[in-house]
Amino acid sequence: MTSGGSGLPQLRSPRQPSLPGDNALGAALRGFGPVGILSVLVILLPGNATVGNKVAVAVSALLVLVWARLSGTPWRALGYVKPQNWFGTLACGMVFGIAFKILMKSLVMPILGAEAVNPTYHLMAGNRAMLPAAAWDMLVAGFGEETVFRGFLFERGTRLFGCSTSARVGTVLLTSALFGAAHYADQGLTGAEQGAITGLVFGGIFANTSRIFFLMFAHAAFDLTALTIIYYDLESKVAHLVFR
Repeated sequence: MTSGGSGLPQLRSPRQPSLPGDNALGAALRGFGPVGILSVLVILLPGNATVGNKVAVAVSALLVLVWARLSGTPWRALGYVKPQNWFGTLACGMVFGIAFKILMKSLVMPILGAEAVNPTYHLMAGNRAMLPAAAWDMLVAGFGEETVFRGFLFERGTRLFGCSTSARVGTVLLTSALFGAAHYADQGLTGAEQGAITGLVFGGIFANTSRIFFLMFAHAAFDLTALTIIYYDLESKVAHLVFR
C-alpha cells in the first residue's frame, strides 16, 4: 500500500486483493467475494449494543478492528493516523462539534421543518438518573460510528471504486445515505435528515484528510451538546435562535 498525492491510500484493485505473504482469509476479507460481502454485513448489522440496558458497547466498531487485524488492513487505511498534536486535535474537534450542533439545531433543521423538541429523547430533560448512561452513549457513538461509517466504509469504497474525485464523492454520498438511514428507526425522518447532513459534512472532511480522530472528537462533542441542550430543556430556545 502506498500513498498518492491526494493523501488517500492507494489500494489494490478488488480483483487483485492478495499481498505478498498474504493468507487466503486475509485476501478474502479484503475482497468482494462471498466472504468479503458477508464480513461487511456482519460488521454493519450489530451497531452499538446496550448491555444490561445501561452500558453501550460499539460492537460494529470492535468488529471493524478485528476485521482489520484478520485482513491485514493497516490502521492508516481506516483513518487511524496519530495526530501531530493530540490536544489541538481534541480541542478543535470539540469546538467544531459544538458549533456544528448549534448550527444544525438553530438554522438547518428549522429550515427543513423539524420540530423544536425532539420527541424521541425529550425524556432526558432533567433526568439525572439516565444522564451518566446517556453521556457514555455519546462517547461510544463518537468512536463507534466514525470507525464504521467513515473509517471502514470509506476503506471499502476506496478499494471498490478507487481514489478518483468522482469515486470519493460517490463514497461520501453513499455513506451519508447509510448514516441517515441508520438514524431513521429511532428518530424518524428528522433524525435521518440530520444524520445524512452530518454524514455529508463528516464524510467530506474524511475524504479530504483520511484522518479519523478529529471526527471522533467532533462527533462526541456534537452528541454531548445535543444531550446538554435536551437535559437543560433548551431545545425550543436554541431552535428559535434564528427563526423566532
